[in-house]
Amino acid sequence: MSKKFRNRLLALVCLFVFFAVGILFYANWVIQRPFAIILFLSDNLTPSVLAASRIYAGGADHRLGMEKFPHLALLSSQANDFAVADGPAAAGSVATGQKANNGSLRFEGGKSPLPTLMELARKRGRATGIVSNTSLTDATAAAFYAGTSDPLDFEMIGKDLAEKSEINVLLGGGAADLLPDSKDGRRRDGRDLILEMRNRGYDIARNRQEMESTPQWRAPRVLGLFSKGPLAFADEVQASASQPSLSDMVLQAILLLQYNPKGYFLVVDAGLSGKAALQNQGERTMKEILVLDRAVATARTYAGENALIVVAGRSNPGGLRMNGYSFRNDKGAAVLGINAQGIPSLTWSTGPGSGAKSSPEGLARTEPPAFQTASAIGVAEDVVAVSQGPGTEVLQGFQDNTDIFRVIRKGF
Repeated sequence: MSKKFRNRLLALVCLFVFFAVGILFYANWVIQRPFAIILFLSDNLTPSVLAASRIYAGGADHRLGMEKFPHLALLSSQANDFAVADGPAAAGSVATGQKANNGSLRFEGGKSPLPTLMELARKRGRATGIVSNTSLTDATAAAFYAGTSDPLDFEMIGKDLAEKSEINVLLGGGAADLLPDSKDGRRRDGRDLILEMRNRGYDIARNRQEMESTPQWRAPRVLGLFSKGPLAFADEVQASASQPSLSDMVLQAILLLQYNPKGYFLVVDAGLSGKAALQNQGERTMKEILVLDRAVATARTYAGENALIVVAGRSNPGGLRMNGYSFRNDKGAAVLGINAQGIPSLTWSTGPGSGAKSSPEGLARTEPPAFQTASAIGVAEDVVAVSQGPGTEVLQGFQDNTDIFRVIRKGF
């Protein structure tokens, strides 16, 4: 090999090294990826319910914390087959970026399941977590990890959660779906998936105190199960005494996940508003929207100003409306019941409500629907999305719920 050729080869190698270092520098320092990415999903997060919740909380001049986000969009949320999506289809569309059919967690047209945001985050080295005030096996959470597309197949969803999800932090309800019927669970295969996850290295927490005492000095593997099914509603004080609030769980998840050097992705399912709406429980629905608002404030405080946070609606069962002419400063009980015009202050499009007072069994008050059904049916209304952080400036105006997938994926 001649000296001239050797020098040219050396120069070429140096040029390649220069370009490689430049690309590495650009990818890691010029293109700044957000360290924390948090996605909140909630039913009934629509302009009409937000307005009613704001008035209920503090009067007409009050503003919720969510209303102070810099970016606002209205999201269409139709399913692949129907104009109005149900909860599973809406959750699946956000999780995979492709429209799902009603009654399904994901589109089944391909030969293999579509990758979810949770899987993509893990491939990028991010720690992952799910927080839910319903069950960790409910449709919203399951859309991000379940291999089955059937949202009612709780045995397979629980199996996927225990065996395949590899999610670092799991906090919520749904213990019955992980326990065999011999241990007061719902599983018919005899498997105790909680014990199996403990044997795989998960710390198990059963109440708020155990959750808060989880070690934070090592890589987290935490399973917090605080109820056999959904957690208690915010107005069920006795039932929720030992349970963490949604804000408590969000804070604990952030504290556990933030030690991963490549950042984290956290999904928060604030699903109790939808549970209340299905039964036409208007005051309870608004209280759960306020619970969501406090949890979002917690995330903004502890995840930092540069965190990528998206708060988005899922579906809108029932179609809650606040009617009449309450006074500008009226709030709380003053905007409930029969208003000055003699009509109910809160009404629904569909559902089982009657307007009766609480029953002896302690059921929450319900409001009258325009058309009575066994449970509330979803209505055609765009859902709200508010956001902050790198890349979320595109979530403005009229968008589709699958756009959330694309914004978060770019953040990885």
